[in-house]
Amino acid sequence: MTMKNDLKNILVALVMLLSMGCAIHTSAQPKPTYTISDRKAIKKYEAATDAYRARNNQEAMEILNELVSSQPDFAEAQFLLAQLYLDKGQMEQAMPALEKGVGLHPEIFPEAWLILAEGYMSQADYKKSEAAISKFMPYPKHDVLTEKKANLILASCVFAQKAMKYPVPFEPVNMGAGVNTEFDEYYPCLTADESALLFTRLIPDDRSSAGKQEDFFISRRDKDAVFAPAQPILSINTAMNEGAPSLSADGNTLIFTACETADGNWGEGRSGVGSCDLFFSIKVGNDWEPGKNMGNLINSGAWESQPSYSADGKTMYFVRGKTTYQGVQSQDIYYSYLRDTGEWSKPEKVRGMVNTDFQEESVMIHPDGSTLYFSSNGHPGMGGMDIFMSRRDVNGEWGKPINLGYPINTSKDENSFHVTTEGQYALFASERPGGMGGLDLYQFKLPEFARPMRVSYVEGVVSDKVSYKKLEAKLELIDMETGKVVANTYSNAGNGEFLLCLPPGKDYVMNVSKDGYLFYSDRFTLTNEIQTKPVRLLVPLQKLKVGTKISIANTTTNGMKNVFFDTNSDVLKKESYAELNKLVDLLNKNPERKIEVGGHTDDVGDDALNMSLSQKRAESVKSYLVKSGVAENRVLAKGYGETQPQVPNDSDTNRSKNRRTEFIIIQ
Repeated sequence: MTMKNDLKNILVALVMLLSMGCAIHTSAQPKPTYTISDRKAIKKYEAATDAYRARNNQEAMEILNELVSSQPDFAEAQFLLAQLYLDKGQMEQAMPALEKGVGLHPEIFPEAWLILAEGYMSQADYKKSEAAISKFMPYPKHDVLTEKKANLILASCVFAQKAMKYPVPFEPVNMGAGVNTEFDEYYPCLTADESALLFTRLIPDDRSSAGKQEDFFISRRDKDAVFAPAQPILSINTAMNEGAPSLSADGNTLIFTACETADGNWGEGRSGVGSCDLFFSIKVGNDWEPGKNMGNLINSGAWESQPSYSADGKTMYFVRGKTTYQGVQSQDIYYSYLRDTGEWSKPEKVRGMVNTDFQEESVMIHPDGSTLYFSSNGHPGMGGMDIFMSRRDVNGEWGKPINLGYPINTSKDENSFHVTTEGQYALFASERPGGMGGLDLYQFKLPEFARPMRVSYVEGVVSDKVSYKKLEAKLELIDMETGKVVANTYSNAGNGEFLLCLPPGKDYVMNVSKDGYLFYSDRFTLTNEIQTKPVRLLVPLQKLKVGTKISIANTTTNGMKNVFFDTNSDVLKKESYAELNKLVDLLNKNPERKIEVGGHTDDVGDDALNMSLSQKRAESVKSYLVKSGVAENRVLAKGYGETQPQVPNDSDTNRSKNRRTEFIIIQ
C-alpha cells in the first residue's frame, strides 16, 4: 500500500537524521545525542546505520537484534530495527520494535503511532488501531497527506467496529472444478447471458523468467448449467502475462492488460507504450484474434490496467498509475468514451467522489451503466483494499462510495470483483479453507443494498435475407422516449450473433446497417417483468438493388417499422425521426439511388379519403427527407390508399399491418 511505503520513508528519514547528528546536538561540532549514554551501544548503533546506508541490511539487522537484546531501552535502535523489517514488507515483525520505541520516546518519532495504527488495522484489532491513531492526532503533521491518512485511519476504525457488529449476509460458494485448480484463478468476467466465464490463471511456465505466468482461460456452461473445464485462449496467450480481462456484454470483444518485462518483451506479436498497456481482441466466429495495443491515446508512459468495458459499447473504464521504485503508485480510475468517428476520447479521471489521494483499482461498470464497483484504500473501510459501489447521478457524476460491509470486506485486500448482469450474485477470488488450492473463484448472493439497477437483454442473429449467410453489421439501439442512442455494437463477423443489455420497462428501436445492404429497423418492448428468457430478434438484411421494398409500420415483421402517425393524421410523430434519419443516412451514402415513398391504409372508411390520407402521409415523409438534405428529385411520394393490402383486411391485427408506409428503390 502507498500508506505503508510513505510511512517507511518518514521513519528512515528520521533515523538517518539522528545518526548524522542533525536532530539534537550540544556543541559547535554537530554530534548526535541519543536516548542512552552507553558509548559501546552507541558505537554498535552507528555501525548498524553505516551498514544500512551501504544497503547491507542483513548485517545491520544482526547488529540491531543483538543491540536491542542487551539495550531494550535504546529507542533509536528499536526504530531502525523496525525500519529494516518494514523494508522487507514484514509489518508484523516490525510492530514490537515500534511499540517499544514509541513507548520509550514518542516525541522522537510520533509517526510511529501512525504506522502502528495501520499495523493493528491489518490484524483487525480496530480498538488498538483507534487508540494508536488517537495518540498521534495531537502531534503536528509534516504534510497534508499525512493528516489525511491519519483522519482516514480514525474513520476506518470507527466504521470497522460498527460493521463487525452488523455483518452483511455472506455465504461464498466455490465455482467448482471446471473453473478452479491447484493454481491461482482471479479476475473473473462473465458474458451478459452468463453462458461463458473468462478469467486469469497463474500457471507454471519454463518459458517465463519467473517460472510462471498469467494466461486467459474460458469456461462455458454445459447443458446442466455447470461450468465445464476451462480451456486456454491460445490465440491471445503468450509466454508473457495476460491479465485483468473485460468482456463486452455479447462476449465478442475482449480488452485486457499486458505488461513489459525487464528486457522489453510484451509477448509474441505485441508492443507497448508504458510499463503496462491495454490491448483488445475481437472474436470472429468462435476464434479470438491476437491482441492489439489500444494505442497511445489510451495508453501512456504510465501504467494502464484492469479495464472494464460498458455493456452499451460506448465507454471504457480502467486504472492508471505511476510506476516507481516502490511499485505502482497514485492509482486512479479513468474513463474514455467512443466518439461517433469510432475513436476513443482522451482518458479522464471519473468525475465525482470515487478517486482519492490513495489507491483505487479493480473497477467494474455494471451493465446497468449506473453502478460502479471498485476497490480502494482511500475511503473508510476494514483496512487494506475494500470493495465499494457508487451510483451515477443525473449529472453524470459518481456519488459517495458505499462500502459493501463485513465480512465481504476484511482487514486484508479485497478485489477481483464482478457482479452478474441480473445483479443478484457477485464473483470474487479468495484463498480460503476448503478451496482447491491458491486463489479460487467464488460466488455469493449480494446484499440488497449493494445490487445494481435491474437489466434485461436482447439477442439475435444478422443474416442475408436470401442466402442466409451470417453477417457482421452495425447495431444501434435507441430509447424511443428520449430519442437517444443507448447502445452500439457489431454482430459477430463469423456467426452473425449479437447481444445487448438494456434497462427494462422501455420501448426501443433497433437499427441495423451494413454497406451494400438496406438498413433494417425493428421496434420492441422490454417489460418490467423478470425475464426467464431474453428477447430474441432475427435480422434479415436485403441487398441494395432496384425493386427492393421496405415496409414502414409499427407492427410488421420485417423492414422499417417505426414511422408513426396519429389516427387520420398526416403529421409525423417525433418517434419517427430516428427511423427516418437512418433512411437519410442510407441515401447520403448511395447518392445514385432514387426512391418512391408509398402510403397505404386499411379498408376502414371512405376509399377517396383513404387515398388522400395515404398521399399526404407519403408527402410528409418526403418533406422530412428533403428538409434533412436529400435532393427533392430523388424522392417520389405516392399514395395507394387501400388498393395494395399486404394481408386480408379481416381482423384488427391484419388491418394494422396494412396501415403502413413503404419505400422502394426505383433507380
